[in-house]
Amino acid sequence: MTLSAVARRISPTSSCLYARRQTCSTVHRTTRGTAVAREILSDSRYGHRLPIRAATTSSTTTPQSAATRGPSSLGSTPVLDLGGGNSNSRPPFDAFPAGVFLQSTSRLIPSARLYSRRRHFSTSSHNMAAIKIDGTAIAKRIREGLHTEILEKQKANPKYKPNLKIIQVGDRSDSSTYVRMKLKAAQEAGIECELVKFDESVSEADLVSRIYQLNHDSDVHGILVQLPLPKHIDEYTVTSLVADEKDVDGFGTRNIGELAKRGGHPFFIPCTPKGVMVLLKETGVDLKGKNAVVVGRSDIVGSPVSYLLKNADATVTVCHSKTTDIESHLKNADVVVAAIGKPAFIKGEWLKQGAVVIDVGTNYIPDATKKSGQRLVGDVDFESASHVASHITPVPGGVGPMTVAMLLQNVVEATTLYFEKQKQRRIVPLPLKLLDPVPSDIAVSRAQTPKQITRVAKEVGISEAELEPYGSHKAKVDLTLLKRLDHRKNGHYVVVTGITPTPLGEGKSTTTMGLAQALGAHLGRITFANVRQPSQGPTFGIKGGAAGGGYSQVIPMDEFNMHLTGDIHAIGAANNLLAAAIETRMFHENTQKDGPLFRRLVPPKNGKRTFAPVMFRRLKKLGIDKTNPDGLTEEDISRFARLDIDPETITWKRVLDVNDRHLRGITVGLAPTEKGHTRSTGFDITVASECMAVLALSTDLSDMRERLGRMVVASSRSGDPVTADDLGCGGALTALMKDAIKPNLMQSLEGTPVFVHAGPFANISIGNSSIIADKMALKLAGTEPDEDAAQNAGFVVTEAGFDFTMGGERFFNIKCRTSGLVPDVVVIVATVRALKVHGGGPPISPGAALPQVYKEENVDLLRAGCCNLARHIRNAKVYGVPVVVAINKFSTDTDAEVACIREEAIAAGAEDAILSNHWAEGGAGAVNLARGVIAASEKADKSAFKLLYPIDGTQTVQQRIETIAKEMYGAAAVTFSELAQKKVDTYTRQGFGNLPICIAKTQYSLSHDPDLKGAPTGFTVPIRDVRMAAGAGYLYALAADIQTIPGLPTAPGYLNVDVDVESGEIDGLF
Repeated sequence: MTLSAVARRISPTSSCLYARRQTCSTVHRTTRGTAVAREILSDSRYGHRLPIRAATTSSTTTPQSAATRGPSSLGSTPVLDLGGGNSNSRPPFDAFPAGVFLQSTSRLIPSARLYSRRRHFSTSSHNMAAIKIDGTAIAKRIREGLHTEILEKQKANPKYKPNLKIIQVGDRSDSSTYVRMKLKAAQEAGIECELVKFDESVSEADLVSRIYQLNHDSDVHGILVQLPLPKHIDEYTVTSLVADEKDVDGFGTRNIGELAKRGGHPFFIPCTPKGVMVLLKETGVDLKGKNAVVVGRSDIVGSPVSYLLKNADATVTVCHSKTTDIESHLKNADVVVAAIGKPAFIKGEWLKQGAVVIDVGTNYIPDATKKSGQRLVGDVDFESASHVASHITPVPGGVGPMTVAMLLQNVVEATTLYFEKQKQRRIVPLPLKLLDPVPSDIAVSRAQTPKQITRVAKEVGISEAELEPYGSHKAKVDLTLLKRLDHRKNGHYVVVTGITPTPLGEGKSTTTMGLAQALGAHLGRITFANVRQPSQGPTFGIKGGAAGGGYSQVIPMDEFNMHLTGDIHAIGAANNLLAAAIETRMFHENTQKDGPLFRRLVPPKNGKRTFAPVMFRRLKKLGIDKTNPDGLTEEDISRFARLDIDPETITWKRVLDVNDRHLRGITVGLAPTEKGHTRSTGFDITVASECMAVLALSTDLSDMRERLGRMVVASSRSGDPVTADDLGCGGALTALMKDAIKPNLMQSLEGTPVFVHAGPFANISIGNSSIIADKMALKLAGTEPDEDAAQNAGFVVTEAGFDFTMGGERFFNIKCRTSGLVPDVVVIVATVRALKVHGGGPPISPGAALPQVYKEENVDLLRAGCCNLARHIRNAKVYGVPVVVAINKFSTDTDAEVACIREEAIAAGAEDAILSNHWAEGGAGAVNLARGVIAASEKADKSAFKLLYPIDGTQTVQQRIETIAKEMYGAAAVTFSELAQKKVDTYTRQGFGNLPICIAKTQYSLSHDPDLKGAPTGFTVPIRDVRMAAGAGYLYALAADIQTIPGLPTAPGYLNVDVDVESGEIDGLF
């Protein structure tokens, strides 16, 4: 029996039976433009089973076009009827594809058991009917394969959820039909698909705004604008705004342009052209050297198909409406793709015998036999062409279903691309030109050309929508990043502390930067340095800036040390607003009776009194459950309106970011307008404000709002705490600080990322950068669920103020307790110079000549001082965290002295003690230290972590203070002054007795006495006063006379600061 005869015997009522594989992987985007089409044709994941070589029993009538117009078509699947069992009547072995069931009179026989799977492309003349290429069945198989692929990827990464947004404007019935088909097909494939619908009158601006939002929504992987759009909207403007990596339709300028290039890199191939290539692959045709004619040159089909055929090494001719003698071109065509938009335009007699014909045409012609009165046909005269071609696509049921399938495949590819991109972060380091001797810090900073901050952000995976640049070299990062990356496993967490320092400092900030540069720029780990924002007080005073030093610093140094993005000024504004609110409230309460005071606090609006939202917080605190101001009793009104602040209990001061010693004590209210309501108060430096501590310890904006509202500023005369929310200020303070809560992104001298955020005064506060910056950096340096964490996890290197026993203790017991984060490694910075001081060496003073003993080798003096290092190591190990000692190299250090420190450190329990020369060599000088930190992090056991004391009520305030003094400082006892004891009793009575403790003391000794060097024991710590930071969430006990606003020296730093008026560069910073 001839093949045409077999085809004619297909049963018109036979059921649809296919033995198809149920999985089919996506065709991933090629990395070489010339291989785009070749990959589609050769990828075995599409399978090698041809569809049936005969007419199908039925098909759904649907148009075929680009993904913006083409619907899904789910048709039937045919069965070949072989008639009787006469083997002589069977066709040749290679006549039917494997996987197709062949119907015999006796039973169903899988064709794979009977016939060879060999397929041939031949241009020889045969009198046979063309094989129909069943796009419906192929598309169904692809959808099923996509569903399987999605489920497999979700096992490794639960966040893998392909998401497509279809934007439709108006209610065109044909567009709505196509959209419904896409939604249905997406559901079958396991793709989340949502219709974003607009009224036909929507403005172009509103549509553009919505596309911008979707572009920057990390949960959306594909965006498709359903065309056509209303005439008042420019289609090109709208469609070109879709992000290239979400342009799953493939028609954006970037994608189509890259497709047209030889060696181009499109993110996506347009859906219909891609479907055409898959259909060609199903025929088994080898396109290399074949003559391919594309009839039609539209941007939707004709042109992109020609690019794909060309890249598959076919010889391509594009014909169009102006082409003369199209028949002659078609006569030589091995492959014909028809997309001209004319019904039955191409006749069978125009075709070359055995040609493969892909009909993309979508044309409706009158047909009285149809209920609709019309019938869908292609650009090819199917009846005549099917007797000449070897393979042909039907209309409908050919290209149409493939268009939607390819759209879905592009969405899956977009999702895969997104998650692969998340794992492909890489810091490109900036090279250093090291000079010897090392120039000044400002000269080193200025000699380096920083990256654009947008580039720094892109390298570590911060999206454009999450970045808020402030100029070229600094930016804020939005907190939405934390939600986007909440699924990631954190990177490694390292805290840098030090031994008890000298007044010259031991290079803790410089070590932080050098270690981060070594890890990020030299060892290839995504690494963030997280540091505090410096106050302008020290910058213009005696200490100078805090950017690090030498070849390990934050750049640009001048921008880092001066203003940055204005966070400290925002904190000053918030703090001083609250100070003004306190004075104002007392003034008005002292000059008004309850009734008028209440009426002015809750004035009528449009004849009706309503409480401001913040007032409900005070009502709740007072137990007044009424929401109508007119419903309050006289007693309620008195309790609500009158705070009755006791002036003697006010702890809130005004602040400014200048070392102005003459503002330590002032009297306010001296103007005649204040009617004699004077009060003694003073100023603190801005970083000493509790608002700064709140910023550092907040975990998100909501948490900051709550903390600011519960800050206690005084007590009432009846002994009740008065909060910022009682004054009605909590919301306003949050508004002033809403941008300050976003971490500031900068870079190191070698181009590694740096977060600069918060700078609480280390003398009386935690002395650490913010929790939010740490959490953000840990996610950015972290790993995806399907990524090798052991191999790829990055590092976050943060710094704690002063030595470990001060800054480190607060870092653990206050910051880590609040954040829930646990560090992997503690780095303790030590210097030969400082340890000699603790061994009994002469005092060191800023500005004075360094005594000779610190310039020459003296191992005995050094070894005697190593008791201080040993105490800090033992203190750190109390928390169950491994310790690495960084020996910060100075030019006068000898090998014997370095060996001594290492020996003593390891004996005290350190994992290692490593010499680091990062000041002179940058990250290269800290590579060994970085390797030591990596090794220690691999040994970290976070289950061994423990805090020093509980806050569950089992210890009193006094007991917690004693625990710190005895366990950390080495004290024998603690005494409390009468004032301190009274404060502790008050705080306990008010319900604040279970807060963590911060002890404010000298940084120049483990004890409270700066003259006690080494590792003293047996001393008694006197607690002079205890104060409360209820919003920040801790009590701070004063064991020394701490100045909360420093003064300026005789020769302050500002004497050297000036501006080059030609270049605008700042000179003189140090």
